[in-house]
Amino acid sequence: MVFRPQNTKFQIKIVDNIKTLSIWANNPWRRYSISLIILLIGYFLGSSLGMVSAVVELMDPIGAFLSVVFIEILIFLRRNFRFEKNKRFLLLLVDSLRLGLFYGFFTESLKLL
Repeated sequence: MVFRPQNTKFQIKIVDNIKTLSIWANNPWRRYSISLIILLIGYFLGSSLGMVSAVVELMDPIGAFLSVVFIEILIFLRRNFRFEKNKRFLLLLVDSLRLGLFYGFFTESLKLL
């Protein structure tokens, strides 16, 4: 017999907040504005990670490793959220964050040419 792990208060509060946010974002303008904000946050993270690792030359392999691990985690989350109807909003946010990170890395790579 397989037992299901117990839900903690922290897990319950996080799930409730995500459900509340997805209900609030039923309006298309709200959904697109949050998506744009997450895209800009991803762009900021991607460009700042590129700048920091370019300044400290010892951190290039570590920065690249952390970037790849973070993007792989986002891809894993996308695979899990893809077929669930109630997690379409989270899928949009994960895709926006990934896109922002890619744009940030791409513009930093153009600066290094």
